[in-house]
Amino acid sequence: MNDDYLWDKSGEPDPEIVRLERLLGEFRHKHQPLQTAVARNWYRYAAAVTLVIAAGAWWLLPGEPRVSWDVASVQGAPRVGTNAIGKTGKLSAGEYLETDANAVAKLEVGKIGEVTVDPNSRLTLVKSRGNEHRLSLQRGVIHAFIWAPPRQFFVDTPSAVAVDLGCQYTLSVDDSGDGLLTVETGWVAFEARGRESFIPAGAACATTRAMGPGVPYYLDSTEEFRDAIRTGNMRSASALARPRDAMTLWHMLSRVPQAEREAIYTQMAAIAPPPNGVTREGVLALQQPMMDQWWDSLGLDSANWWRKWKSDWRQ
Repeated sequence: MNDDYLWDKSGEPDPEIVRLERLLGEFRHKHQPLQTAVARNWYRYAAAVTLVIAAGAWWLLPGEPRVSWDVASVQGAPRVGTNAIGKTGKLSAGEYLETDANAVAKLEVGKIGEVTVDPNSRLTLVKSRGNEHRLSLQRGVIHAFIWAPPRQFFVDTPSAVAVDLGCQYTLSVDDSGDGLLTVETGWVAFEARGRESFIPAGAACATTRAMGPGVPYYLDSTEEFRDAIRTGNMRSASALARPRDAMTLWHMLSRVPQAEREAIYTQMAAIAPPPNGVTREGVLALQQPMMDQWWDSLGLDSANWWRKWKSDWRQ
């Protein structure tokens, strides 16, 4: 055998050596150029660093902190989960707060307001990031006092969402999931499945699992008027309406079947005549510009104000 073959394969090969090479070939070192190996390792390192930086950036993004709300016991022994909170505690996203028949709690809604939770209530903190602070009220009664700009505080219920417009209100949910919202100051919107109710101070609005938010009504309206609304007899309710109740009739127009809409229109036009440019035909067709113009003439708040906040929030 020529030793040159063993050194650089330039000599004459030995048959036995060739046979061994074939047998051991699968264990041969697979050469990878240094540049390729370094590049591949560099890409892996860079990807890992990028993930770490991205995770850190998400954690530090303004308006996206991981927060919890302060909760205090006003009476009895409120619980966060299964644990009584003592005098004070914390409620984090995903956790629930529960009060028994003797307990009352108070929640600090970040820096934008506070919520008092009555006995026999259960709610969950859904989210508190940036400009969205959201609770879910499964049952019971809460009293919210919010001083932030509109559309920052939301309360989900089984049948509708209460959207704060800068106000003070009481919201109750019974064991069936139906609810009632009463506004003390400011405005609250009730939304569900494309249906909206705008509830001013001094008014209330019921909501049901079957229908979502109903029509709002002033608390100083007649008992007969409120009973007709509760039983769904909108035509009878419209006949009992005062000029102040035009707010309720305005909501009725989009809730009643088309065959009943003309009767509601006639009653509303009698107590709050439509302004120039608002026609019977346009209202019966629920043309939004005319509906908004008639709303504006009621001396409440401009419909454009609400729609601006709504548009900004959905962008």
